[in-house]
Amino acid sequence: MPEIKQATRKTENPYVNLYELETKDRVGHDKHYYVASRAKTAEDLKLSTHNEKPDGVIIYGLTPEKDKVLLVRQYRYSLDEYIYEFPAGLVDPGENFRQAAAREVKEETGLTLSPLTLENGYERPFFTTVGMTDECCATVFGYVSGNLTSEGEEDTEDIEAFLVDREEAKRILKEERVAIMCAYMLMHFVADEDPFAFLK
Repeated sequence: MPEIKQATRKTENPYVNLYELETKDRVGHDKHYYVASRAKTAEDLKLSTHNEKPDGVIIYGLTPEKDKVLLVRQYRYSLDEYIYEFPAGLVDPGENFRQAAAREVKEETGLTLSPLTLENGYERPFFTTVGMTDECCATVFGYVSGNLTSEGEEDTEDIEAFLVDREEAKRILKEERVAIMCAYMLMHFVADEDPFAFLK
């Protein structure tokens, strides 16, 4: 089994940092590996804590009629391009993940989110891109209402929100850049008569 000997923080950023891991591979060779993390210290890395406390949330919000889904089209520096995603964001200290989801939806879109409370494990935190980060996010499912606005958008964000029907979702999947987590859920939305049926 591989072994991690030491983790060293290499950057000093407020939201995400790079950690260098000194490791041995499964046959005993010394290696260096790099991990991006929301952790503030090496002791807070999930490889140290082994907890699944969510760093962030992803929101799958439908209109009450379940005929439209909430998407955002956001500029991402990593691509130098706009990409379709679900609203998402970090869980602030003192918040639970459902509170964080409602806050993020309001800030990014102006809409009000009424989260569902699930007991079947679908909203428990899962890991995102484990080859490069220990980030863990909870998916919050719920209904959205109100009017779309960009009044809560921060200067560091370039986001446009949309409520899209199934035909527009199909077009987006065919023609646009889409984050993979969003793409999988859009496939449910397009194909399922009741997009929340799998939650039962």
